[in-house]
Amino acid sequence: MNANLASIMPQAISAWCEEEGHDVTYVCYTGTEALDRILPARSDVIFIGAFTEAAQLSYAISSFYRARGTVTVLGGPHARCYPEDAAFYFDYVLGLTDKETVRDVLQDCAPHRPLGVRLGASRQPAQLPGVRARWKFIEAALAKAPTFKMVPMLASLGCPYTCSFCIDSSIDFHAFEFDQLKDDLRFLRTKMRRPLVGWHDPNFGVRFDETLGAIEEAVPPGSMDFAAESSLSLLSEPRLERLRKNGFGALLPGVESWFSLGNKSRAASLTGADKMRQVAAHVNMILRYVPYVQTNFVFGLDCDEGTGPFELTKQFVDLVPGAFPAYSLLTAFGRAAPLNLEFQRDGRVLPFPHHFLNNTLAMNVRPLNYQWPEFYDNMIDLTRHSFSARAVTRRFAGNRKGIPRWLNLVRGVAGEGLGRLSYYKKVRHLLRTDGGARRYFDGESTELPSFYSDRVRRQLGSFWPLLPEGALHHDSHAYLRAEEGTPLPIGQPRAVRIARARKPA
Repeated sequence: MNANLASIMPQAISAWCEEEGHDVTYVCYTGTEALDRILPARSDVIFIGAFTEAAQLSYAISSFYRARGTVTVLGGPHARCYPEDAAFYFDYVLGLTDKETVRDVLQDCAPHRPLGVRLGASRQPAQLPGVRARWKFIEAALAKAPTFKMVPMLASLGCPYTCSFCIDSSIDFHAFEFDQLKDDLRFLRTKMRRPLVGWHDPNFGVRFDETLGAIEEAVPPGSMDFAAESSLSLLSEPRLERLRKNGFGALLPGVESWFSLGNKSRAASLTGADKMRQVAAHVNMILRYVPYVQTNFVFGLDCDEGTGPFELTKQFVDLVPGAFPAYSLLTAFGRAAPLNLEFQRDGRVLPFPHHFLNNTLAMNVRPLNYQWPEFYDNMIDLTRHSFSARAVTRRFAGNRKGIPRWLNLVRGVAGEGLGRLSYYKKVRHLLRTDGGARRYFDGESTELPSFYSDRVRRQLGSFWPLLPEGALHHDSHAYLRAEEGTPLPIGQPRAVRIARARKPA
């Protein structure tokens, strides 16, 4: 995990465990540390928080420590999305997690094998340990950040919107206590000269006046900087002026689609070119107040067809040269959203290894209105246009301040721009030249193309030998089977893997 993007929940878990009287070692694992050197030689229990793209790595780490007699616990997005799979490799798998859930694990603290115990709260915590309570863990993460040091904070959990592909769509919105928010901001100013705060709220500013009022009360103008992910529907011009005065230097609004999800963009009644032009004007207005803006899009939605979504996005890039466009591929993360059940019922979910499920490396839902080569041709064309020399130069010139300029330049010529373009070209070539790969993408085969298995092996490095047998694969329809109570068909890869997983280590 990039140290500047360190998650809050592992820090909260650390604080709760200390409150229960335990000795705690917290590690923000960035992929380079030798874990056996930085973690205690004898640990009773290890909590791992992971996104799905880190699942295979997490399984390998769990295997390593279970062999030493340590009880392992998985939490975070992957545990919520794929609990059936994670239970084969961890003693505990946690869904929504509060202090009582953690206390239950610590009081039991026993191996549960071959299947781990699944625990979870009925709702998100009403409150989390704040910056003051998490400070020594925040410091440990920031020590690994070479240049920028961004402190993670939350003002709320859940989301008022109901985007069908989002894990937060079914979680009721809940704002935290504003007194704690003010106390944390005041405390932070005693620890850093000019703190940079990254708000981790799914949609910052839903209770806009109360939240900004708390910030204004606690933070003198010009003494702190902020970055947040918000919705266009929340970003009116008077609010943007207020955000500018309070040090908000980066906003990440979601556009998502030109043909649906208009409730997030103040364009609920508009679609297509009309929506694009209105959103373009809105984002250009935002850039007059906030120097760095990233606009988020999702491609492969069922409302998309033909070249329209891609051509409109190219026009948007031309009309809004200062914004950085971030493109995601539609991905069904297990139990993340009710829509995934429909994809599974229709047989459209592919069993790509979790390692590739990060919204960019693999689209695990067969598109409704595209053949695969056509879809990747469109993504290549859009990515090439968005990160051409002309577009990168205009983006550089379209930003007023130095850091946003150089950040956009680096992102454009590195992994998110030219690197992504190169990767999409490789996938398109694979689809056109490898019949086995095409059958896998079309759902006619479950044999993983070597292009992907070799990449996992290479990227896991020394952790690859620790990966339990069969852990590269998972049942991509586990959510549906659990909901309908249907058994796994005989002969599926999961059936083989279950048998192997039950063998003694």
